Amino acid sequence: MITGWTEQTIELAPSIWVRARIYQAAPAQRAAPLVLYLHGGAFTDGSLEASELVPTLLAEAGATVVSAGYPLAPQHPFPEALQTAHRALTWLHAHRRRWGSKQTPIFVAGDEAGGNLAAALALVARDQHGPPVAGQILLSPMLDPCLATCSMREADAGQVGCKWADGWHQYLGSADKAAHPYASPLGSSRLTGLPPALVLTAQDDLLRDESLRYARRLRESGVSVQEHVLPGPTGWPDALGSPADTREGWAAALRGCFAEFFARTTAALRFHPSLRPVQA
Repeated sequence: MITGWTEQTIELAPSIWVRARIYQAAPAQRAAPLVLYLHGGAFTDGSLEASELVPTLLAEAGATVVSAGYPLAPQHPFPEALQTAHRALTWLHAHRRRWGSKQTPIFVAGDEAGGNLAAALALVARDQHGPPVAGQILLSPMLDPCLATCSMREADAGQVGCKWADGWHQYLGSADKAAHPYASPLGSSRLTGLPPALVLTAQDDLLRDESLRYARRLRESGVSVQEHVLPGPTGWPDALGSPADTREGWAAALRGCFAEFFARTTAALRFHPSLRPVQA
């Protein structure tokens, strides 16, 4: 299945613009779910150009994917990236008929820092009663600013000079921000009412433990969760920001997880219309 992309600049609000790439499988399907994808980069790095593989696999799994840029720390600390991502979600919801219909389900997805933003977006959309989110796809999400998990320690990461520690420091700006549930969804005391989640990590992923802990907390809160731990070696989370033509051994498994999640989630929406978020 061949996937192509087009690039455009989107006006999210007066004088607020972001670059975006739209990925679609060929031939494009009008019934495809829409996905807002947010790249990784420890909140301080990453770009549309450097993060092609995941949105390509999402498109090959049957989705239309809008990979949107967002402002980076330290020039733009929390909550600026999340605010931009929420504007992008609002824009996608308002323009969803470009690629589908009024009933087209919208998913949020991201890896590493982008996984943090996707998880936070699900919280914001719940709290603000929209835009409606059909599901959240979190790949190796960066969720624990304490960097105290076993998988982090095993990787000898988390100390000063580690890009994830430095990324958290520059994103939060001050330690008190770490307690905000939108900055650190793992620490949220209220995870009920969130959309179904697909949480993906790997055996050698240094963010493995916080990913699985979040999946467990979601499930304990009554959220439908699918989780997968891919066998190593994968080089996650860094390898997730690979060019589209870099086909690692785990890429096919990842595409299959996406396709299964889309199929299950959209089938549930069709079979149980009451589960479908209200479309404005």
